[in-house]
Amino acid sequence: MKSLVLLSGGMDSAALLSLAINQSDEVSAVSFDYGQRHRKELHAAQDLVDYYEVPWRILTVAIPKGGVLLTDMAMPQMTYEELQKEEGPSPTYVPFRNGTFLSLAAALALTVNSEYLYTAVHADDGHNWAYPDCTPEFIGGMQTAIYVGTYHKVRLLAPFVYSTKAQIARSGHEMGTPFNLTWSCYEGREYHCGVCPTCVSRIEAFKIAGIDDPTIYEQREKV
Repeated sequence: MKSLVLLSGGMDSAALLSLAINQSDEVSAVSFDYGQRHRKELHAAQDLVDYYEVPWRILTVAIPKGGVLLTDMAMPQMTYEELQKEEGPSPTYVPFRNGTFLSLAAALALTVNSEYLYTAVHADDGHNWAYPDCTPEFIGGMQTAIYVGTYHKVRLLAPFVYSTKAQIARSGHEMGTPFNLTWSCYEGREYHCGVCPTCVSRIEAFKIAGIDDPTIYEQREKV
């Protein structure tokens, strides 16, 4: 069984890489340089593939500018739950990002003869359609499209699609995932800011899971 893992450098994809390694005979990883605000996650991805000693590629893709992740707009300092209560799409939504990444990764998986393509989308991101390209409905559609579009040679796996971030943290901990090497913060400073949506979500996940959080935060007032 040969697998390709979408690796962002965050804690979810790190746990996913651990899982794929446990389930596969051969694993490689792919990350994307898409004009994001900083390269900290890519550096974290590099640390993770070095730790696991798996082949890794970075694909460059141009996504139309929009939202705070692709511009210099101020980052909202609130939880995902608070973002979901706001009207309209989340300001941290990147237009069809997962659809773009999955399509390119599927093409790569086909060319390198990987039978399985792993993505780390999870239930917290898909909740209340905060990020529609993380929902089971979207993933189900992409699973069909990828399988048919690759002559039935590549299957998309989303093992965390019904899992919370806390459940992923617990699962990753049990597999020995090096969470200390991961990066979640939307800001690109020396340490995690502790107040952006992903930092708050990360703090809560470790707390709910009852696991020591190895992350250094600038502040932690939100939790």
